[in-house]
Amino acid sequence: MTQVARQTTRDLRRHNRAALLSSLYLRGPVSRLELVAESGLSAATVTNVVSELIADGVVAEAGSVESDGGRPRTLLAVRPDFGHVVGVDVSETHVEAGLFDCALGTLGTVRHPLVGTRLDPAEVAGLVCAGVTEVLDGGDPDAVFGVGIGVPGAVRDGGIVHAPTLGWRGVSFGELIHSCLPQLCPPGSEFPGGRKLPVHLDNRARTLGQAESWRGAGRGADRAIVALLGVGVGAAVATAGRTHPGITTSEWGHTVVEARGAACRCGSRGCLEAYVGVEAVVRRYAERAGREPVIGDESDGELARIVEEAAAEPGGPAAEVLAETGEYLGIGIANLINLLTPDRVVLSGSAGAIMGPAILPAVRDAVGRHALGYLAERTEVVLGALGPEAVALGAATLPVAELLAAGGRID
Repeated sequence: MTQVARQTTRDLRRHNRAALLSSLYLRGPVSRLELVAESGLSAATVTNVVSELIADGVVAEAGSVESDGGRPRTLLAVRPDFGHVVGVDVSETHVEAGLFDCALGTLGTVRHPLVGTRLDPAEVAGLVCAGVTEVLDGGDPDAVFGVGIGVPGAVRDGGIVHAPTLGWRGVSFGELIHSCLPQLCPPGSEFPGGRKLPVHLDNRARTLGQAESWRGAGRGADRAIVALLGVGVGAAVATAGRTHPGITTSEWGHTVVEARGAACRCGSRGCLEAYVGVEAVVRRYAERAGREPVIGDESDGELARIVEEAAAEPGGPAAEVLAETGEYLGIGIANLINLLTPDRVVLSGSAGAIMGPAILPAVRDAVGRHALGYLAERTEVVLGALGPEAVALGAATLPVAELLAAGGRID
């Protein structure tokens, strides 16, 4: 009986530590008093746990703020230099790897196009490992506590990937990645105690939604929909929680917005992705301008050029195509608003960063016309706030989430 009680006490301490660290990370900088109010824990418990986290180097004092009628309150924050994480975005056209500090500040990125890989899983895995190696080059591998990888598909059973847009069905991508790891981190060498570098895989739309909710334009929303706009189109729904936002994803890009419309990569017709995906926009522009479409890893650059042309020639083909894109995207968002009643919709991803500012007025106008009025009135449609490496940063949230769940302890 005594042994069970000791185990229960240890579990409770671990739970309290994880809960308070998560609150600090997601809401911080905050004071001890705010942690007491938010967590429901006693002041003594909060003080003891915070002292442990400071002693372990996870948390540090971060200035102070004036309080009402009392002494200034000391603020607390997770230390960015506590450790590093690697985030990898596997898209339909490229692999991008980024090195980030513990607060998700960007330290460096590398990008490899998927040209010539034929999207072969083993070759893509090789590029992932090459990217991780490159962003770690010259740094301190001992500081890295995990790698997160976002893929354009569903991840099952710890690393089995189903990605129709890549032609993958039941690919053991996790095993392929781990087969590269002995070359990346020899046991007992770079990593203390011979520990293996933890690798986490998840859907890239979900990881992007997590990043925008933690550090971007979705922060503070009760229910935010984060739209991943790239070659593929997806959406994540982030619902506010006491510690972590709940994140779910949908195949939003394959909802039909035009009956018997344009052919989509999924085999259907009229899908949203066939109108607002990067390559779809580029192809539609090329048809009107009488040019060959620039697709693949160069499609983002071509999209940026289309945006520039639209600004220079308001009545030209580029402006017409972007106006259509904004209309279709607004219809797709209106459908989400009518179904899910969010208070905020975030346009994110590489294409969101490139064309978002240009099409945002058209998107908002279309939302206002197609969503139910009382729902549209209480829904913000905003641009993402994480920049071009947003999806790689999203992947980096996976090892950070594990760190928070473990209360800041690295095994």
